[in-house]
Amino acid sequence: MATDELLTRALESLGDDGPVSVEAIRSLADPAAVPESMTIAEAADLLDVSAHTLRYYERAGLVEVSRDSLGHRVYDAAAVRRLVFLTRMRLSGMPMRDLQHYIALVDEGAGTVPERLDMLVEHRDTIRRRIRELTLSLAATEFKIATYGGDAGPDAID
Repeated sequence: MATDELLTRALESLGDDGPVSVEAIRSLADPAAVPESMTIAEAADLLDVSAHTLRYYERAGLVEVSRDSLGHRVYDAAAVRRLVFLTRMRLSGMPMRDLQHYIALVDEGAGTVPERLDMLVEHRDTIRRRIRELTLSLAATEFKIATYGGDAGPDAID
């Protein structure tokens, strides 16, 4: 199941214009939805990223991947769940250095939960600000489309 399919499933669970649900995101990392082991090509396809990106995340210390007897990477469900989180955070604009710091905190254990929470709250606020900025940009674009005689507004997206 590719990331687009995972996201579609999560977004469908939201309904129209509903608030984002933690359960919708939890479904992206559902162990039942992820095979027990995957090759790098399968993981890259699932996450809609390149194999190069996955190797980069590994070199950056963001994910640990075991190897089979031939030395090929084997992505287990835990690695894929972490990669779902990492790819969503990168898509949302979280810098690599912040992700590396966050993952280091995760690896240190439960004592770092307050600092991780602070990081995520700050990032959430950044995302919300970007959404407001993008909403304004969308409104400006729709205004210009309407100015040129095109269909604009929520119904024009369909």
